Order: sequence, then structure tokens, then C-alpha cells
Amino acid sequence: MRTTKHWPRGALFPSRVLSRAFSTTLTPSPTFPLKHVTRSNFDSALVELRSHVRAADFVAVDMEMTGVTSAPWRELFEFDRFDIRYLKVKDSAEKFAVLQFGVCPFRWDSLKQSFIAHPHNFFVFPRQEVQLDGPSYEFLCQTTSMDFLAKYQFDFNACIREGVSYLSRGQEDEARKRLKLLYGDQLTNPLHDLRETMDLPLVRVADVLFTERMKKRLSEWRDQLLQHRVGGPQDQGASNELNQQFQTVFFKMRPAVSLNGFTSHQLSLIRMVTRKHFKDLAYVRFNGESSSQELVVYTDSESDKERLVEEVKKEHHRMAEMKINAAVGFRHVIDLLSSENKLIVGHNCILDIAHIHSKFLGPLPLTAEEFVSCINKYFPNIIDTKILLNADYTLQGRMKKSSTSLSSAFSLLCPEIAHGFKSKVLSSQPCVKVEVHVDDMRSSDWNSGAKHEAGYDAFMTGCVFARACSYLGIDFQLHSPSENLAQNEKLQKHMNLLYLSWINGDIIDLRTGNRTAELLGTNIIRKRFPQILFENIVLIWGFPSQLKPSVIRECIRKTLGPTSVISIYRLDQTAVFVQFSKSELVSDFLILKESLEQTNDAISVLHPLSQLLEGGNTRAANYDTYKEICASPFSKVLFADQAQAVGIKWKTELLPSNVEESQENNSFHLENALDTPGAVEKSQIRKTEDVVNDSSNKQLTLDEIIDSFRKVEKIRKTTNL
Repeated sequence: MRTTKHWPRGALFPSRVLSRAFSTTLTPSPTFPLKHVTRSNFDSALVELRSHVRAADFVAVDMEMTGVTSAPWRELFEFDRFDIRYLKVKDSAEKFAVLQFGVCPFRWDSLKQSFIAHPHNFFVFPRQEVQLDGPSYEFLCQTTSMDFLAKYQFDFNACIREGVSYLSRGQEDEARKRLKLLYGDQLTNPLHDLRETMDLPLVRVADVLFTERMKKRLSEWRDQLLQHRVGGPQDQGASNELNQQFQTVFFKMRPAVSLNGFTSHQLSLIRMVTRKHFKDLAYVRFNGESSSQELVVYTDSESDKERLVEEVKKEHHRMAEMKINAAVGFRHVIDLLSSENKLIVGHNCILDIAHIHSKFLGPLPLTAEEFVSCINKYFPNIIDTKILLNADYTLQGRMKKSSTSLSSAFSLLCPEIAHGFKSKVLSSQPCVKVEVHVDDMRSSDWNSGAKHEAGYDAFMTGCVFARACSYLGIDFQLHSPSENLAQNEKLQKHMNLLYLSWINGDIIDLRTGNRTAELLGTNIIRKRFPQILFENIVLIWGFPSQLKPSVIRECIRKTLGPTSVISIYRLDQTAVFVQFSKSELVSDFLILKESLEQTNDAISVLHPLSQLLEGGNTRAANYDTYKEICASPFSKVLFADQAQAVGIKWKTELLPSNVEESQENNSFHLENALDTPGAVEKSQIRKTEDVVNDSSNKQLTLDEIIDSFRKVEKIRKTTNL
């Protein structure tokens, strides 16, 4: 899913030519052949996919998700630091679900001089199929993303009802630990008659009568067994209802009574009766694949009972193991891709990789360094086609008039596959053919596939990769089956590099977790702001909603000078970044703000910053507080609400080195701030009625206002303004 990675009003993340192969043995397909996989055909599809992946030269992947950003301020901004961008990717992967996962192995066939592609489209849904600690799965849905999927005819019914569930590695470990506790130390769980349980108090007459009746019925049944050794005829005197509830069957080659139609309380009474009065009968609860069965089993001896205990225990353990293995579900595909150590290809795939970690490996770590360490362990060879498109001048020239989205790159670089016609522009280039195999279907001629189905998008990604490789000088006609494409020297310098933010050109190296140098093509990104120095940035939020960034800029400039503010950036309607020209101005602003808030006289009312501080809810801090807020698992729509949810109650967070200075020199900073020409002019033209009617301050007397003006005039004369 690519175009959904945008809010309507903001920016976000996110040698040979491919052509159609004409073969007389292939039948043209009206639609793109794509193998759809749900839980009904998952097991067989996994077997086929395993053989395709093992033979593949590379595997392309893609995903469709329920959303991208949980709040507008969680979009990726130009003012986001490298570690902040990772936290926003982490938040997205944790809060949204993967609904489709596309996997498309590509194998080079040297005889056909063609790639053989096997596109798979897995429907995925996080269904809780085994008991785990904590609540059931929850995820967010972004309306723009869901509407986008519906526009492209996404089958939500197939996803929810038939989607393949999964367990992460951590969840599987938890489930197996629970299994060990259940069956490891106890003699048995299903054989309830051997457990040291307390007798149920028979306080009701109905319970007394029921236990007596069951004791009689079990005694009659056992006596018949001993008389006939094969169960004998049913007691003709028993009622039809009782006969239906007591059905003689065989369990583990032993005669048994199947208990049907009893309540859980009645079954508990039968279990108590069996344990207290019948040494040669054993009460067993047997959990089958689809249902459980309550039985009373006859045993010949104490040793036979012990053998039965062990058999039932092993059977229960086996069934529980099978249930966990089935619940692992789609993660078997992830394990396959990891164990085969194949080259994994994605397009602008940092969010895809984060989803793989979050959904199938374990909780995402707090830092990018820990994240890449884990990813590199399981997937040591990853290529981002967006990196390749900006790694070569020729490719840059071809893409400069078009976006580098997956669909645009596919249409531009692979027109013969995308549109079904031979490109005149690329006709002089040698061809790399692609043939699609799905089950028994072989096709190299089809109509355009369904974009934004994960399986088809994975196919497009693989085709773009193969075409980009030709520009890098990789000749697949010289490629041998024994050659590992991931070790190709011409790909090594592009390996394991992902765009953490396309808008900024930030690239993360999956081998180190560090930010790497920008590629050739990142200079095409137009940056709206001058060089960003994070130590010069102040985060301000909670100010009056009617204030525009330009007004905030002027308030600060009138206080700290006309060149004090370089740029201002709006996160949302409640918060802005302000970048100062000098790092010292960050401290000056924070101390001044605190001083004004602690002083409630005419000078603070007349100050240029009073408009920004009106209402008493304005907060300000340095850039590190922004990281603290972004790291929070909460996702309030407005940034100011998010900060409150995180627990930030102070109005101004001073830098550690300035706290003592602020306490000692509050009055100095307050008066010194009025020395600027803008501040004096502001105080002189401010009307008396505006001061008196200022709702954020107490009512001032006329004498107090006159004294304030005299003080300002004294400051002006002293400083020769």
C-alpha cells in the first residue's frame, strides 16, 4: 500500500529491460494470475511457496495496512530528528494491522532467459486462537486508508472471516510456556479423578438424588461390563433420556461411557462420584480437534489406569502443540523467508519491515539501533527499490519527471508488462522476460493487475528491481543458478539501506542503525526550511487556538530581536516548532517565559509575549521533550492533548544549567527583555483599556498602570533608546 501513506493535508513518510515474453506454449490471460491465500488453502500454499522460495534468486514483498499515522502530528516532518522519525514509524507499526501480505519469489530461468515469478496474495487477520496473557488484539483503522482500500475493491469479508492468523515469536514462546506449566509438572490435567480435589458439598436435595442415581447407573454399567466383558446390552429399564446421556463407546481400546447432555455442575458431581466410589473407573476429559468429550473409562488394574493417564496426557500435549503450530499461522511464511536467507526486496519499505518486526518477531524496541540489530539478525539482505531509483544518474534522469511511487516506477520502467505494449523508448535495450506461474497456469501476457493488492504490488516491486539492476550493470543472462544475488558486488553498496523519511532523504543503515550519507537523488527534494539545528529549537504548545505561526514569530522577534527567529513550523493547531538563530536564545526564551508567568504586574501584561501566553495554558520546552511525547504509546489527535496524556503539567521546562539562573535573575530578565526597541514601542502604543480588560490578569488600578509606564520610560532613558 503506497498512496495511503498520506494525510490529505500533510506530508509523510513513506543491462536489461523487462518486457512480455511471447511463447507459443503460453495462453494469454485476461487478468493477472495471482494466487490468493486464505486459511482454507494456507497449508498447501505454504508447501508450494517453500519450494519456490528455496529456488528463488530474490523475493519481493508488499503489504496493505489499516492505516499509517495515528494522529496528524505523528506524520513525518522536516523538523523531525532521526530518532524521532524511528519513533513515528514504530508507533504506526504498533497501532495498525496488516490485512494483506504479498510475497512474490523470482527465479531466473537460464534456459528460457526469463524470470519466473510466483505472486502470492495472503489475506491476514490477527485472530486470537490460543490463550495468551493480556487482552485480545486491538488495532486502529484510518478512514482514509480504509476508504482507499475499498476504492480498489479490497475484500474485507475474505480478510476478516478467512484471513490467516498468526503468533509472533514472543507470543509463541508464551503459549509454549503455558503448555509446559499445564502438562510438564502435573501428572495429568485431563484425568480429573486422580486430582486431589475437594468434594462438592451436597446442600441441595437435587444434588443428593442426582449423585445417587449416577452411582447406581455407573455401578450397573460396570457390572454389565464385568459380566459380558464387551459392554453387554443396555439396561432396558433405564429411560431413553438416560440412555442418550450414557452411550457406551471405546476409548484407547477400553470400554467407556460417553457423557452427553449434562451441565458442567452435573459433570463435576459425576467426577466426584467416580473418584470416591469406583477405583476401576476413571473420569477423563478428552479435547479433540473441534470439541471436547467427557468420558468415564473402565480400567483393568491400577497399572492400566496409570497407562491411561500417560496416554491421555501425551494426546492432550500433542493436540495442544498442534493448536499452537496452527496458531503460528502466517508467521511460518516469515520464518521461511528468514531461514532461507534470501534477498528481500521492497519499495519504500521501512514501514513494512517495522510491521514484520512488530507482528511476527516481537515488540519494537525503543531505539533504531536495537531495531536494526534484530532485523539484520533475521533478514541480513534487504534492498529498497526506492534507494536504487536514486542511486544511478540514468535512473534519475528517467524518473525526474515522474514520482518514485511504485506504480509510477513500474509504468515508466516496465511499460511492456504494465501496459501490455512494446516501448519504443526502450526497444533498443535488451530484454529481461518475466513469466508468471500460478498453480498450473503459465502466463506472460495479461491485462494489468489489481494495483494495491499486496500480491500484485509485490510483483511490481520485483519487476522494478530487476529493471533497476540492468541500469546498475547486472546482466542476468550471465547469472548462474548457484550464484547468490545478495552477494553481487554491484548491489552491495545499496544493500540494507532504507529511507527512514523520503521527504528528508534520511537513510538508515540496517547494519549499524546509523544515518548514512544522502544518495545522489535526494537533492531533488525541495526543503522548505534552512538547515535545522535541533539545539536551537523550542517546542511551544497550548497557546490560544486563533494564533497563527506568523503572529507567534512576531511576538518573539519583538522580544528577542528581529533576527532571533529563523523559522517556525506548525505541527498542528495546538503546537509549533520555533528555530532560533542562536542556541543561547533557547535558554533566554524559556527563562523569560517562566519569568512572565510568575510575575503578574503591568509589565508582564504589556510584554510582547503576553499574546502568546494568554489563557495561561501555553507550554514550552526544548527538543528532547518532543521525543518524550512521541515515545508515548498514547495517540491523542491534538498534540496539546497528547502532552497532557503523557503527564506534562509544568508550563516551562528550563534547561538544567539555567534553572538556578532563572531563580536568581527572574526580575533581571524581565526588565532586560523590555530594553529591545520592539518591546518599548509595544508598551508605548498599548492602550490602557487593553491592559485593564486583559482577561488573563487581575484587574489593575490606574495608579499601577501609570507606575508601569513610568518604569518603562525609565528603562528607555537608561538604555538610550
